[in-house]
Amino acid sequence: MLARSVALRGQADMTRDRATARAVVEELFRLHGGEIYSYLARMVRDDELAADLAQETFVKAYRAFDSLEEPSRARAWLYQIANRTALDELRRRKIVRFVPWTGESRGSARSAEEIALHGRLSAEMERALAAIPERQRGALLLAEVHDLTGLELAAALGVSHVAARALLTRARESLRQALALERARSAERDAAKTARPERAEDDR
Repeated sequence: MLARSVALRGQADMTRDRATARAVVEELFRLHGGEIYSYLARMVRDDELAADLAQETFVKAYRAFDSLEEPSRARAWLYQIANRTALDELRRRKIVRFVPWTGESRGSARSAEEIALHGRLSAEMERALAAIPERQRGALLLAEVHDLTGLELAAALGVSHVAARALLTRARESLRQALALERARSAERDAAKTARPERAEDDR
């Protein structure tokens, strides 16, 4: 009887724990569901897929609720789950496309690539973003578009604060180089288009 009573009490505790987890995750969905979906949509450029991945993110959050050690860091914890979910899907489907976005960044001084990130993306910028490694793209989106702080970014990426800063620095440098290359290619294409009519005129 005692063993059965202990077992029943344990089941009741588990039921309460699951109910608490469900309630907290539902509240997190209410607070952050939109931005999590927005991040995923920018990562995979597919609204329906992003909706599925957002749902998957919150299902994973419910299942991994015990890993949320500090409620004050719940937003970064959600982004960590969403980031991993997106990267897994990107690796599986090899999707490397991005969509234009607008936004404002924290801080006073913004670099050239940050300014470009916050304006409507040109085709050059989209190709440049697609050319850099997935983890670097994710770090840029989280930091520059979704305004995660340094500590939040580290938590979302599952790395130390120092490692997150290093990754973001590499991402910005990769983007700068990729954008310069894309601009050079665009200039070459424009020059070729200009040269063709001139040659045609000379042949007359």
